[in-house]
Amino acid sequence: MKKFFGEFKKFITRGNVIDMAVGVIVGSSFTAIVNALSNNILKPFINYILALILGKDSLSELYTFLQRVDLEDGTPDLTQSIYIDWGAFINAIINFLIIAFVLFCIVRTINNMREDASEKKLKKQRKKELRANGIKPRDKAAAEAYFAKKKADEEAAAAEAARKAAEEKAANPSTEELLKQILEQLKK
Repeated sequence: MKKFFGEFKKFITRGNVIDMAVGVIVGSSFTAIVNALSNNILKPFINYILALILGKDSLSELYTFLQRVDLEDGTPDLTQSIYIDWGAFINAIINFLIIAFVLFCIVRTINNMREDASEKKLKKQRKKELRANGIKPRDKAAAEAYFAKKKADEEAAAAEAARKAAEEKAANPSTEELLKQILEQLKK
């Protein structure tokens, strides 16, 4: 029994489980914010527009009845009626669009921050490299010439490596290539 609880403690204190729990808590709080934004800010505008267009008072009154059962006062009995609740559907779409927009903004901001950080890191590395080679980073012409030469040297090194690999392959053909050569000789 002690081993069981030890394993459970190890499982529950793992980083992934704790991160997941924090994500669920933040997600539920985020849902509450989105619902408040939707229900208390956006829906009143939508309800106002619907009242002007359809004559309905709100999203909660947008139904298409497939089978309507009325109460004694003539209002529909929603517990007995079969209907399509367009208001709930529109509300779900509004909530989805809000969540998608907010997540888009969050991801976009994080990506921009990462790009800015990586650009700053690259600039810092370039400045350090220029200084190590005796070039002042503010001397744009010298910096451009240095990096152009570096790029040309890297391309030349890559071309040389490719040439050497091709020579090595020609000097030491694989078993498959040897078999192909033998078959070609036998066909002649």
